[in-house]
Amino acid sequence: MLKRMIFAIAILMMGSISMEAQRVASVDVNKILDSQSDYLDAQKQLDELAARWRREVEVEQDKIKGLYSRYQAEQVLMSEDTRKQKEDEIVEAEKKLREMQRKKFGQDGDLFKKRQSLVQPIQERVYNTIEEYANEKGFDFIFDRAGAAGIIFANDQYDKTDDIIAKLR
Repeated sequence: MLKRMIFAIAILMMGSISMEAQRVASVDVNKILDSQSDYLDAQKQLDELAARWRREVEVEQDKIKGLYSRYQAEQVLMSEDTRKQKEDEIVEAEKKLREMQRKKFGQDGDLFKKRQSLVQPIQERVYNTIEEYANEKGFDFIFDRAGAAGIIFANDQYDKTDDIIAKLR
């Protein structure tokens, strides 16, 4: 029994000797990005572009509503061929609208591509600065307080957001 206890204590001591303290910090990437004027300019440009494209979509939707309203009002007076032609015209306009929305706002649409070209270089600069800061200061981990990293609590003494903002200036 004594041998087992000594063996367990020896194992625990070896494990604790090999453990090192890890340095951890957190930053608020959203706050850092919001402190960058080029990022804010890019966001403004993207917002304006999206608003313009939304207005274009609304104009097309109004045209389709007008086509449909006219069709409903005149439907009883139309021949079968004319009715079919008007229905096809409405369906085709709806398809074009959906294609326009997909092209502008879809997963790989124009807005996504524009966001990548404007914002991605800024994000990369911020992440490179964070990595450089971590290496200079000897941090093992830096968590994003604002992201979906799962941090529920972070002691403010470890928040290095303002240091990164100062370093970017």
